[in-house]
Amino acid sequence: MSAIPIPGLRSGRAGALRAWWSRAGRRRPPGYALLVATVAVLNLVGIVMVLSASSITSLDSYGSAWYFFQRQLAWSTVGIAAFLITSRIDYRSWRRWAVPLLAVSAALLLVVLIPSIGVKVSGSRRWLGFGPLRFQPSEIAKLALLLFSADLLTRRQRELHRRTRVLQPVLAVFISVGALVFLEPDMDTTMVLALIVGTVLIAGGIRARHLLGLAAVGVAAVGLLAMAAPYRRARIFTYLDPTQDPSNTGYQITQSFIALGSGGLTGVGLGAGRSKWMFLPNAHTDFIFAVIGEELGLVGCGLVVALFVGFAMLGTRTALRAPDRFGTLVAAGITVWIVGQAVINIGAVVGLLPVSGIPLPFVSFGGSSLLFTMIAAGILANIARHERVPGRRAPASEPASRKR
Repeated sequence: MSAIPIPGLRSGRAGALRAWWSRAGRRRPPGYALLVATVAVLNLVGIVMVLSASSITSLDSYGSAWYFFQRQLAWSTVGIAAFLITSRIDYRSWRRWAVPLLAVSAALLLVVLIPSIGVKVSGSRRWLGFGPLRFQPSEIAKLALLLFSADLLTRRQRELHRRTRVLQPVLAVFISVGALVFLEPDMDTTMVLALIVGTVLIAGGIRARHLLGLAAVGVAAVGLLAMAAPYRRARIFTYLDPTQDPSNTGYQITQSFIALGSGGLTGVGLGAGRSKWMFLPNAHTDFIFAVIGEELGLVGCGLVVALFVGFAMLGTRTALRAPDRFGTLVAAGITVWIVGQAVINIGAVVGLLPVSGIPLPFVSFGGSSLLFTMIAAGILANIARHERVPGRRAPASEPASRKR
């Protein structure tokens, strides 16, 4: 399979690179423009709310109210650059990097489990790096697994009925990668990986009876694994009755309810919330939506939810209008990946789902999570650049691929 060439990159000349950059960004259909605007507003909301939600914790731990905000601003800058670059690189060129990226992510997931290398925080060994410069290999695994699955289902489109050629290889890779993530332990991200793979399989046309069987096995496995570990079992019991132990296992979700209830319709005012004064744990990360509810009220929460609904609609539009099968599968996977994480996070904050460690995409404080979410959004934006116009003949199909 040959990748889509990027004009000017081989020559190494700055002029040719600028010409490619200009040509790659020339096409801006309405779907693309709306998608970029949605991502931009979500990032802006995230920067503002991280500053508000983290100021007290930052001052108490680091002697400066700006510590987490400055880190978020730095990662946002890197993320914006990554978004701009990936939104101009033809999405089909990622097919060549699907397997190498998967191999790299698997290797990093193995390395992070080594006690002397992987950074352990709050009982989980999920990070590589040192000091503030850390990243989670599981974020790379999300993108790698998506690209691998979409590429395989594209190349073997005529063999969907043969489980040994399509379904089994995808499941084998998912189980291998998912097991490494689960061992960190990180069951929440493992479920997100399952969500991504399941979306690609559904959009790719795998038979319904096979999917129903997998869904049944998956639900049973999640139930057993959730009850196997004491801390996960406590989360389930707290979800069923948050008031059972409000000063211990139910403390975080109880404080979240208090913050949301205090906001009312319009909130107590930006920066005036009380939950971030050491009452609500993880106020600037997993529970930043509760701070939004307290300070900006139902109006602010509604705005954030509306932005993610808009992102879901634009992502679905992009998938339906993608010029080829690979674009459709990747767009569908990215959309469900980002929106699914938002649903899990918001659902946990408002008590509709058990508490998880999934951040709110674009909004929560985070480094590698924000970076790879922006990379994924950039790829989605590039697919939107190539969208087919209904009623017109589709452009030339994807480049010829090797039969593997």
